[in-house]
Amino acid sequence: MSYKDILVFLDGSTDNNARMGFALSLAQDYGARLTGVDVDAAAAFEGEWAERAKSLAETFHAGAEGSGVQVRFKIAGRRAPGWKDFYAHYTDLVIATQPNPEAAGRVLAGVPEQVLMSAGAPMIVLPQGWKRRPVGKEVVIAWSPSAQATRVVHDALPILARARKVTVFAFDPPADAEDADLEMLREHLLAHGIKVDIDKWSNAGDLTPIEALFASPALEEADLIVAGAYSHSRFREAVFGGMTKSLLQQFSLPVFVSH
Repeated sequence: MSYKDILVFLDGSTDNNARMGFALSLAQDYGARLTGVDVDAAAAFEGEWAERAKSLAETFHAGAEGSGVQVRFKIAGRRAPGWKDFYAHYTDLVIATQPNPEAAGRVLAGVPEQVLMSAGAPMIVLPQGWKRRPVGKEVVIAWSPSAQATRVVHDALPILARARKVTVFAFDPPADAEDADLEMLREHLLAHGIKVDIDKWSNAGDLTPIEALFASPALEEADLIVAGAYSHSRFREAVFGGMTKSLLQQFSLPVFVSH
């Protein structure tokens, strides 16, 4: 299993170049085609975003020149086939950035959360202001025995298989079944050649699950979270907005999510 078709959202924000560069490096690593989708709204072509928004296609193609990656550029518009979910039905992996309140009205509504919820493709969400660095070398899986967790782990297998270290952070596992559940997960991933460490968190009432995850020693060296606990509402808030300022400041890692 591999990613052979990757999609990246493009816009006039200052996060665009880092997002585009990361997507291009992934496409090189996996030998994938890369589709850039312009998701700027009309308001992006006014004011401080205007120059960047108008040159997206040129910037995208110039960035890919000489990379050996096959690229194509799309504009999300109602007259274009596939526009409704921004072409995300036709890709293996989507690259996006965490919503920025300053981008409200400048980026088309529904990007990226609506796309994740309706398109069925997994997504890597980069934090606001993220700077390019290696991703996928040391990975933490936020795990609970659920359909969402199973789905996201399978979607992330190509990345997990290449990682140097994978840690499973188990959210409040039931005492009567935690060892069996985690051992079966360990054996399943080992069948794919993936060795994992286990970090178990039991709810003592002093931390929420997302706070416990951020406080885990496993995250100190991690460069990617695989969100097996996406069903936790606080995790969804962490990725897509609505969380407290203190937690937002801690959200500095890319997150791999699927629904």
